[in-house]
Amino acid sequence: MTTTPLTAKTIALVGKYSAAGIGQDLLSLARFLVDAGHNVVLEEETATNLTITEFATMNPVQIGQHANVAIVLGGDGTMLGIARQLAPYKVPLIGINQGRLGFITDIPSEQMYTVLSEILAGNHQSEQRTLLEGCVVRDGQEIFNGLAFNDIVVARGAGSGMVELKVTVDNHFMYNQRSDGFIVSTPTGSTAYALSAGGPLLHPSLAGIVFVPIAPHALSNRPIVVSDRSKIIIEISAVREASVNFDMQSFAHLMVGDQIHIQRSSHTIDFLHPKDWNYYHTLREKMHWNEYPTVSGHLN
Repeated sequence: MTTTPLTAKTIALVGKYSAAGIGQDLLSLARFLVDAGHNVVLEEETATNLTITEFATMNPVQIGQHANVAIVLGGDGTMLGIARQLAPYKVPLIGINQGRLGFITDIPSEQMYTVLSEILAGNHQSEQRTLLEGCVVRDGQEIFNGLAFNDIVVARGAGSGMVELKVTVDNHFMYNQRSDGFIVSTPTGSTAYALSAGGPLLHPSLAGIVFVPIAPHALSNRPIVVSDRSKIIIEISAVREASVNFDMQSFAHLMVGDQIHIQRSSHTIDFLHPKDWNYYHTLREKMHWNEYPTVSGHLN
């Protein structure tokens, strides 16, 4: 557990500006932080969409260059978007959950003042999460690249048939497959789309990358975990319409012969958690593992 206080530092606030009531919550939090002696800035898109003019604004690059910590109010999607942009700058992130699940925005909004006071006083845990980087290569030329905190997904178009893929790991042919798509996930992303498609849960500290076929034609195409040192190539063998997306937030259309090159990114995401945080508590709470069916007070 870290005990170094974040005193009189520059704190950036990022919000899910489409959420009801988020503007007032952001303003209240900003004023709370100023009263505690911190310099507060708002991410410029957040401030613009909420018409907040009381505080200075910065774009993600400026936040990366000047902020000591960023606090995200929203859901996991909001965190994914800003985390990828701040990853090169090593700015620690704190997540206040105002979404539905909150696997990575893990502080309940009703507890944020109490918990933030503890974290900013130095009573917190620091944790690193890995990312993936990928690029689309067409006719030997890179045409698209991006980072993914959760996953990189190859998916067929809505009106098209299955996509045929060739998967290679470290220059070793793994398999051909016909499916609706293919998920390449970080351990963090193992609780997202990969889980819905039947993939395993990976603890965030594991050094692995998850492959999960989406509705494969052959039932023998099962999820598999490979080393996070692997160099992965997915080649499009046949398809009418397909795309690749990074965390469902950036997309590229694919053609037959395109290759998606994927590997672990050199960047990491640093999270600051409450001092009593643990991953298994998060799983129990978000996946309702602590709920048991009862009849008249007795276990079934």
